[in-house]
Amino acid sequence: MTLRHAVAALALTAFAASPASAEPLKVAASFSILGDLVAQVGGDRVKVETLVGPDGDAHVFSPSPADAKKIAEAKVVFENGLALEGWMSRLVKSAGSRAPVIVAANGVKAREMKEDAGHGHGGRDDDEGGHAHPIDPHAWQSVPNVKVYVANIQDALVAADPEGKADYEANAAAYAAKLDALDAEIRAAWAKVPAERRRIITSHDAFGYYADAYGLQIVAPQGVSTEAEASAKDVARIIRQVKAERIPAVFIENVTDKRLVQRIAKETGAKIGGALYSDALSGKGGPAATYLDMMRSNLRELTSALQS
Repeated sequence: MTLRHAVAALALTAFAASPASAEPLKVAASFSILGDLVAQVGGDRVKVETLVGPDGDAHVFSPSPADAKKIAEAKVVFENGLALEGWMSRLVKSAGSRAPVIVAANGVKAREMKEDAGHGHGGRDDDEGGHAHPIDPHAWQSVPNVKVYVANIQDALVAADPEGKADYEANAAAYAAKLDALDAEIRAAWAKVPAERRRIITSHDAFGYYADAYGLQIVAPQGVSTEAEASAKDVARIIRQVKAERIPAVFIENVTDKRLVQRIAKETGAKIGGALYSDALSGKGGPAATYLDMMRSNLRELTSALQS
C-alpha cells in the first residue's frame, strides 16, 4: 500500500467513526409538542418517534402494538408528566423497556385545579377536605416553563449519549434564545390588548399556565382533561357568565369537539375566534407544525379576536 493509499484509508476510518456518521440515538416522546422539543435539542444525533401525533389527543390516547415497538426500541423515553399520560407506565411495562423515562416537566411549578375536581387526572390531597385537586398538565403553554423542559431534555440526552454533549448543549442554548425572543414577543403583543378584553372561553381548560404567564382570564366548560364531559349545569353557568361579563370571544381547540363552543357562542353572541392549538401540533403543512409556530399561531388568533 502506498503512503497516499494509507492516508486515504485512515481518513475513511476516521470518518466512519465520527459521531456524524453514527446511528442516531433512538428516543420516544409521548406527544407531538414534546417530540418537537426533543428534536430541537437532539438535532441530527437523535431519531424521535412520537406516540401521539399531530392533532392527536394525549388525554384519551390508546397505545397500539406499534407504539409498544417504538418504546421497546427507544434508548430514552420522554413524557410530559403532571398526570398527562396515564397510559405511559403500562405501555413501558408491556414493551419490556428498561430505558429511562424522563419527565420533561420536572421542576415546573404545577397548577392545581381548585375547581371542577375529578376531571380525569391525578391529584394532590387537599389538607382541609381530604379531596384531590387535579393537576393541570398543560405546562408547555408557558414559554418560561418550556425552558425547564429543554434543560431536562438536554441533561437526559447527554446522559444517554455523552459524546454528543457539546452538540446538545449548543442546540439547547440556541433554542433557549429563540424561546426568550418568543416570550418577549408574546408579552409585547398582550400589552397592546386592554386588560378588560383579555377574557376568553376555550373548549377545555388547557390555557391556565398561559393565562397566569400573560395576564388572561380563561373560562372552560370542560376541566383539564378532554375525557371529562361538561355537564349541562356547567354549560349553563358559563353561558350566564359570558352574558353577564360580556366575554368577547370563544375559541375551539384542535383536539376537542367543536359543538360545545359553538353552542355557547350561539346562545351568547360571543365571537368564535380561530382554532387554538392546545395539546398537539398541526401537521407539517399547518400553522402550528412546531412549538414556536404553535405559540405564534395561538397569539395571532387570540389577540386578533380580542382587539376587534
